[in-house]
Amino acid sequence: MKPRSRAAGALLAVMLAPAWMAQAQAQAPAQIQPRLGLVSLDRILRDATPAQRARKKIEAEFSKRDQELGKLGEQLKKIQEDLDKNAVTMSESQRTRREREYNDLNRDLQRRQREFREDLQSRQNEEFSAIIARANQAVRQIAESDKLDVVFQNDQVVWFNPRIDITDRVIRALDDTKAAK
Repeated sequence: MKPRSRAAGALLAVMLAPAWMAQAQAQAPAQIQPRLGLVSLDRILRDATPAQRARKKIEAEFSKRDQELGKLGEQLKKIQEDLDKNAVTMSESQRTRREREYNDLNRDLQRRQREFREDLQSRQNEEFSAIIARANQAVRQIAESDKLDVVFQNDQVVWFNPRIDITDRVIRALDDTKAAK
């Protein structure tokens, strides 16, 4: 190869290198850019029809016990007011008996409230875990159909572009599957 053609080849390579690099860079990010999605579990558990139905169902199941606890609390409050009001005029044995009655009722109320909370929490976990499982299935289907690489849950994200939020689609999918059943 002649020195002149070598110089021309080198000059051509130097001149075309920026164009090749720009083309390579333009293609590379498009190939490696991940596609992201975001879903709000809080909104799903608040807005999806199956979640609203589950909440109403649980509320209906536990409303009677909640009312009973309220009545027991009122009864305890009346005993306390009676003790405060009449403690001076009661005999020692009456006051001791009323205080014991108050303490027994208070312990019973606290025990029942604790059991109520535990039962309610257990029931909520049972109902909502099924909804979460169905929501996860809907997220998976949407992610596969949209060819998403990653779907984040918003309680772990500081900021996101609403364009990647798929929560409404998941809620619609849950509502549609529940209506079909």
